[in-house]
Amino acid sequence: MAKRLFFAAFLALLPAFAQAAELLMIERQGCSYCIRWKKDIGPEEYANTAEGAHAPLQIIDIANAPPEGTTFARPVVFTPTFVLVEDGKELARIEGYPGEDFFWGLLGMMLKAQTGFTGGS
Repeated sequence: MAKRLFFAAFLALLPAFAQAAELLMIERQGCSYCIRWKKDIGPEEYANTAEGAHAPLQIIDIANAPPEGTTFARPVVFTPTFVLVEDGKELARIEGYPGEDFFWGLLGMMLKAQTGFTGGS
């Protein structure tokens, strides 16, 4: 009986630990805007935000995009391009890096519209 209760509690909590959305940053070697994003925000700072907790970041070279098991709505042409994916399908994207303030605003709107995200940096 105790094992069943433990297992039921574990299954009930499982969705809270699942990461449904992911943010893919598509970059190109030597891309000045990619370098600027990494300097302004970077993967470490991004990971420590509500947005980063909701949609973890994965950085991918444009030559390897889309990653296996992921479908983009259209090809990535510009770098950086930030693609929000869920269950392997593109939900939305930000093309280019318009600066730190605009990035956070655009990302927040994208997450709220596509995933129901309610937090924000």
